Parts: sequence; C-alpha cells; structure tokens
Amino acid sequence: MKRNLLAIAIPALLVATGANASIEVWNKDGNKVDFYGRVKAANNITDRGQKDEGDDTSARLGMSGQTQITDGITGYGRWEYEAKAGKNSDNEVRYAFAGLNFGDFGSFDYGRNDGVLKAITAYTDVLPQFGGDAANNKWHVLTERTKAVATYRNNNFFGLTDDLSFALQYADNGDATKEYRLTNSHLDKYNKQSKEAWGANAQWRIFDTGLTLGGGYAQDAGSDNRHSTWATGIKYDNYNLYLGANYFQSKHKNGVATHGEVAGDDVFVRNTDFKVRGFELVAQYGIDLEVGRLTPSIAYVQHKVKSSDYNNFHRYGYIWKYKGFNSPEVKYVSVGATYDLNKNFSAIVEYKFNLLDRKDIGAASNTETQRGKHANKPGTKDVLGVGLIYQF
Repeated sequence: MKRNLLAIAIPALLVATGANASIEVWNKDGNKVDFYGRVKAANNITDRGQKDEGDDTSARLGMSGQTQITDGITGYGRWEYEAKAGKNSDNEVRYAFAGLNFGDFGSFDYGRNDGVLKAITAYTDVLPQFGGDAANNKWHVLTERTKAVATYRNNNFFGLTDDLSFALQYADNGDATKEYRLTNSHLDKYNKQSKEAWGANAQWRIFDTGLTLGGGYAQDAGSDNRHSTWATGIKYDNYNLYLGANYFQSKHKNGVATHGEVAGDDVFVRNTDFKVRGFELVAQYGIDLEVGRLTPSIAYVQHKVKSSDYNNFHRYGYIWKYKGFNSPEVKYVSVGATYDLNKNFSAIVEYKFNLLDRKDIGAASNTETQRGKHANKPGTKDVLGVGLIYQF
C-alpha cells in the first residue's frame, strides 16, 4: 500500500463518525482493507478488593484485509490490539493471523486467534459488561484467544448447505493453560511453557427457525497430566429475542490448579484428578425506541470444581486431606441492559448478584487484593458495572 494512502486513511480513521462496523480505506483491483475500533469507558463498583474491581477503561484498534489471488482463492489477514487504561494497564495483541480462503473447500489460517471451542462458549458471552466465564477461561482447552493456532474452517459443508459448519484446530504450544500449574515440576505460569493441543467443533443452524446447535471437543498433548474439554450449546436469535445456553466439562488428570491467594496463602488443589463443570444461561430482548434501541439482559452462570479422589486441598492457611469435594468456582445472577443510542455509541449497565459463599473455592480466585479489614475475607460481594462505548 502506498504511503500517501496511509497518510489519508489513518487521520480519517481517527476522526470518523457514522460508520457501522468498520471503515473501508482501500478497495481496488481485488484488494480490500478495513479498519475498526472501540473505546470503552467503564467501571466495576463494589466494596471489596475483588477481581476486575474498579476502572475497566480500554481501547481497541484493528484492521482486516483480503486480496483476490484467483477466481476461487482469496488471501486474508486480521490484526487487533487492545490498550487497557484502567487499573489493569496491560496491553494485548488480541488477534494476528493470516490465511487463505478456498471458497466451498473452506479456509485455513495461522496465528493468534480464537480457540476452536470459543465458537460454542460464545453463545452466552453476550452480557453488557460481565460474562465470558467459559469463553475466556484458562480452566478449559482452546476456549479463549490462543497463540500459534492453525485452523481449518468450512462454513457451508463444502457448498452443500449453509446450515452446517465445522472447524478443526491445532495449537503449537498455545497459551491456553499458562495460568494454571499442571504438574509440580512444570509451572506454566512461571516458565511460560505450555502444551500442544487440538480440537474441533460443529454447528448446525436449524433451517430458518433461528436456532443454532453446536458442540466441540479439545485436548492437550499431556499424558500423565492430560487436560481435555468438551462443550455443547444452543442459541435462538429471532424476532428481537436472543436466548443462549451452554454446558461444558473439563477434566484435569493429576492436576495442580491455583485459585488465587488469601492473606498470603495459595489456595489450590494438588496431585489429583478433578473436573470443572458448568452451565450458563442468558436471555435478552431488543426494544426499538424513538431514539436508539434498548436490550435488557438476564443471565445465570455456575461453574463447579469437583473431585472424588483423595487429595490435598489448601485453603485459608490450612491443609486438609480428604475424599472428594464439590465447590463452586463461579456462581452469579446478572441483570443489566445495553442502550444503543445509534450504531456507534452505547451505554451499558449490569448488576452481578454474586452467589458465592466465602468458603467456596471460587471466592479465593475472585479476590484480587486483600487489604485492611478485608484480609481473609474472599470476594463474595455484588458488583455493579457501568460504562459508555464508542465503536466504528
């Protein structure tokens, strides 16, 4: 692309107002480049040092492009970057991949991209401010954005029907498990090592009913400490009504998993086989107003950590060795709304009724800091999230 094109496109990108989903800056001779972005100014309000408490302001900028190679082959790429300006000021390259689309024969790409199971868990990742507990969670294999993934997708079952789609994926030492310790001697969180993994999904859009049914499976390359996940989901999107549900299970063989820290003590399960099971439900309805569109939202989310083996369970400065446990990792009811003033500007509000008990295993991982009178009191408080979003 010529330098003078960039000189025109970038200032136009920064001051544009009225675009829907992206700004087309180049479309000529079979080559197309779009820019898109989002600025979210948000805050999560609660009275205790819980995870994600406080300022949640961030900005994203991305580009996507494609080029016509032959009549049946198109090259494409995508890049997206997020800068966080709130309490957590870490920045992230969210997407960076390139590939080839072969029409009815599918597409193949490689780079940093969504894990193959995120297509299923994303059915419920639609809440105004919170949510995404299964879709963006390192408890599970290939359910979040992951580096070094090769993905084959076919969105119309080789041209036979638009109602069936599937995907296959291989992760070459992806980062989907780096936050949790998988063995005592290999601490992914510290040495940044992680495992190979592979997975697949399939989705069926049930004719013209508005229903979509999906399922998938993923597994890493471990033997003594294998980690696997399967997920199923269903969604309905028609006549201003959206309903979504998913159910999933992850198995950890001979695992060691951290759950946060309370008063300087790690909270974890060690050297045991355990499962993480969960389900999520969401309902939303869009209401057209004289100015904009209001979409109320309600959801229920529950994930549990379960084991029937003898194991060591370390919690709040004590260690027990006993047979079995079944404790919630995430449990809440969400009530909120999104008010789209137009296609580019929205206001969001969401109240999370936290249903965790302070003795639940998830209360520790829900606690980000321990300060003053709140020491040894894991995060079980409700949270109110509010924000404004500008996007193009």
